[in-house]
Amino acid sequence: MNKEVQIHQHLHLVGHKCPMNFVYTKLKLEEMRDGEVLEVVVSTGEPARNVPRSVIAEGHKVLEEGTLGEHYRIRIRKVGE
Repeated sequence: MNKEVQIHQHLHLVGHKCPMNFVYTKLKLEEMRDGEVLEVVVSTGEPARNVPRSVIAEGHKVLEEGTLGEHYRIRIRKVGE
């Protein structure tokens, strides 16, 4: 059974260059409460590879990721510091 995830914030970063995708994602996560979910849409390629890897290294949880049309969607649960 696939439980629907409640999205608390959205961030659309298509067209931004690395590492700015991660910088904007990190700043948005800092504004959020523990347990909230951020949905980030980035360009495919380097941003799609680097953002999930970087947020995991920061200690957050990637709940879901995959293509969204011509872009890439990542859903991240903020984990407290």
